[in-house]
Amino acid sequence: MDNLANFLSNILTAERVGKSICNARPSSNMIKKVVDIMHKQGYIGGYEIVANGRGDIVKVQLAGKINKCGVIKPRFSVKRNGYEKFEKRYLPAKGFGIIIVSTPKGVMTHVEANEKGFGGKLICYCY
Repeated sequence: MDNLANFLSNILTAERVGKSICNARPSSNMIKKVVDIMHKQGYIGGYEIVANGRGDIVKVQLAGKINKCGVIKPRFSVKRNGYEKFEKRYLPAKGFGIIIVSTPKGVMTHVEANEKGFGGKLICYCY
């Protein structure tokens, strides 16, 4: 089971149906970081983490801006100058959408990682 894949699938389904709020559980530190990046980039309106004692629930307010999102399996390793190849593979156009990358300095978008000169592992994409 992949919790991040289930989470992104729930968000995409709720977005396509037209809901304004999506509840997803269980949450993990990776899901919290991915949601934070998606919020900063403007793909979701806001989020709230509700603790219930058995795996927290993430309540996401949808903004209607997600066309597609999903995880990248297998988690490919990328060198600091190799992001363009995966941009062509997972995003519809250059500069449109984000790929979320896990680097030694934390989770960030591929644009930030490229600017800072970090390589890492590909986590997911969103556009």
